[in-house]
Amino acid sequence: MSLTGTPFLYTAVVLTIVALILPLVLWSRMRGPKAVRVAARTLMLLFAQATAVTLVFVMVNNQNNLYDNWADLLGTGNHVQQAANLGRNGTGNISLNRLPKVKQDFSAAGGPGMSSAGQVEVTQLKGRVSGVNAEVYVWTPPQYKEAAYRHRKFPVVELLPGWPGSAKAWFGSMHVTQQLEPLMRSGRIAPFILVAPRYNLLAGVDTGCANIPGTVNADTWLSVDVPRMVMDNFRAQPAPKGWGVAGYSAGAHCAVKLAVAHPDRYQAAVSMSGYNDPIGERNSLAAQNLALREANNPYLLLRKAATPPPIAMYLSGESGDGYQAGVALEQIAKAPTSVHVVFLPRSDGGHTMALWRPQVKTVFRWLTLELGQNRPRITKSTSDPHGRSNAGSTPAELASGTASRAGGARKR
Repeated sequence: MSLTGTPFLYTAVVLTIVALILPLVLWSRMRGPKAVRVAARTLMLLFAQATAVTLVFVMVNNQNNLYDNWADLLGTGNHVQQAANLGRNGTGNISLNRLPKVKQDFSAAGGPGMSSAGQVEVTQLKGRVSGVNAEVYVWTPPQYKEAAYRHRKFPVVELLPGWPGSAKAWFGSMHVTQQLEPLMRSGRIAPFILVAPRYNLLAGVDTGCANIPGTVNADTWLSVDVPRMVMDNFRAQPAPKGWGVAGYSAGAHCAVKLAVAHPDRYQAAVSMSGYNDPIGERNSLAAQNLALREANNPYLLLRKAATPPPIAMYLSGESGDGYQAGVALEQIAKAPTSVHVVFLPRSDGGHTMALWRPQVKTVFRWLTLELGQNRPRITKSTSDPHGRSNAGSTPAELASGTASRAGGARKR
């Protein structure tokens, strides 16, 4: 039985009801020795507690798409076939343009949100460079199949969840297609191809979007294998023009890191409640030592870049949860790099879907300006009513997203 399917939810509901009724009906009717009656009543109470906890878990999991299947939940899934040392650029010096095109077979994806605004399709992709074998979900905009657009190549946005999180989360919990499909039809948002690859590749840990020889090549999976597959099988614009990557929480960190590290593969990045220092996620493999942390910290990558990358970044967050990380990047960015930081008050929500879901339309309007249409670029933040300076915070605090806005205000 599927972990996220309706049958499992209904089963949990029925078992919870049964567990509540059993003590009411049988408690006083127990017969036999006292030890037997105590044991039976204890088992009924434990059964009631277990079913209640299970029901709450199922409802939370379905709402937030934390675990996609039993293997993810139990920690038995492993999608890494090999993890060769691919070097600094993550390609192993392979000429990507010479790789033969691979035709993938797609099928209709099941689950909440997968067919409510156009069918989401899924394929099992064996990464030719990364050594990862995992699913990739793809949704094409309403214009994709229209005759007037038959020769049109479309911009692409790669969607990344948090950790733990399912690749389906953007289509399910975030309602991305339901929100964007009518806006794409009306022309208010560019028609994007949406791509959601599996983000959680190893059991029990966040890869941090890092390439770690012998362990995982998550960076290459997301920035090489998945984009190449999309360009091979869909009318997608060639990277980096027309390519963006967006994420929330751990996926937000990943999105910015990928764009800063690979401006030849992405033109724009969106971060919602992200962080710069990988140690922002304690279970991140990229945080296991200082060298990996530095190699996967977009703040340090941007600061050390010999030439400012021609990318645009949109970063939103609350104080202490994404905002300072965005300000840190904004303060060191030099043209042609552009950074747009949005401050969100605590009243907007916490580190949950309730905060990120309402941002979808705004984020994709920004992406439309950056990727979908030939319009002026947004380069300055106008959404922070308290200013953008974080003077007084150390570079380490800014890079990790732990600097306080109050500390910066005192120095103004």
